[in-house]
Amino acid sequence: MSNLMQYKKSLSIIAVTLLVAGTAGAQQSGHVMHNPMHQPESSDERQLVHYPEQMKSHTLMNMRDHLVTLQKIQLYLANGQYDQAAEIAEQRLGMSAMELHGAKEASQFMPEGMQLAGTTMHHGASRFAQVAINASVTDDLNAALNALAEVTASCIACHNGYRLQ
Repeated sequence: MSNLMQYKKSLSIIAVTLLVAGTAGAQQSGHVMHNPMHQPESSDERQLVHYPEQMKSHTLMNMRDHLVTLQKIQLYLANGQYDQAAEIAEQRLGMSAMELHGAKEASQFMPEGMQLAGTTMHHGASRFAQVAINASVTDDLNAALNALAEVTASCIACHNGYRLQ
């Protein structure tokens, strides 16, 4: 990958992270949220996103599937099974997965920053799949791990900025 392409990719990840954090006010003035899972509900400053109950359940199920997929990808990488990591990433997280997860339907309830984070995650997963396929030839685990970290950065940005209601 050229330096320019790598630079543009890094900028897009930074932009999504900043947009989501800025939009939602992920940090309180003078108080860094080191472990937001243990914060009282009233201090959760993430932007509330209102979904119809059925769509909320479906979206939460998809997010849990994303976590399971990330765990499987890590196992495949740990075992040098790059092609399998690439395949599951593309089918469950990448651009190919958008229809499977009903992304078009869910996106109509999402604020712009949340849509951007999701799109960045799907594109990142497809990029990861390509890097993982290349790693099956080059055995470059570091490149695959870096590409996977970009995928999870999009997840983190979204979860730090938004919560479903």
